[in-house]
Amino acid sequence: MILTGCEIEAMRQAGHIVIEPYDARYIEPNSYGFHLGEKLLRLDGDVVDPTISTPTTEIAIPEIGYVLQPGAFYLGHTVERIGGVRVSAELFANHSTAAMGMWVQTSAPLGHVGAVINWTLEICTTQAIRVYPRMRIGKICFWQNFGHIDTYAGRYSGSQSVVASKAFLDPS
Repeated sequence: MILTGCEIEAMRQAGHIVIEPYDARYIEPNSYGFHLGEKLLRLDGDVVDPTISTPTTEIAIPEIGYVLQPGAFYLGHTVERIGGVRVSAELFANHSTAAMGMWVQTSAPLGHVGAVINWTLEICTTQAIRVYPRMRIGKICFWQNFGHIDTYAGRYSGSQSVVASKAFLDPS
């Protein structure tokens, strides 16, 4: 069951949801609005091979903005450290972002219980779009879990910024 904005706030105050930094202006009826961090990684090369570390270029987003190019794939991160100590989370673009032709989470939107992190965003665009550091770009919702809870302890635990793929660490 998805949590309401009021329940997100109550669970945050009880310590079951973490949102840092937090601003009550960004509570929505069923989500919390998050912001784009100040750094991007652009995946480099013609072919991505999941058995080796993917080469990337780090981009600091200047205050005047940075233009994302269609056909490129970027990894960004949330300003906020967000997650559920007792709930799961799911990340989406907000409508304003999506209506510009930008995806911020293309295929890995689930945050397991215990994954309290600065989320890595999977960004691609349909056209050139200028982004700015700290711009509101998406929303995160929280889901109540039913059954025994095992907290997340995977390879992305403790992420504090944008993180490239660690698929090369998978056992063969």
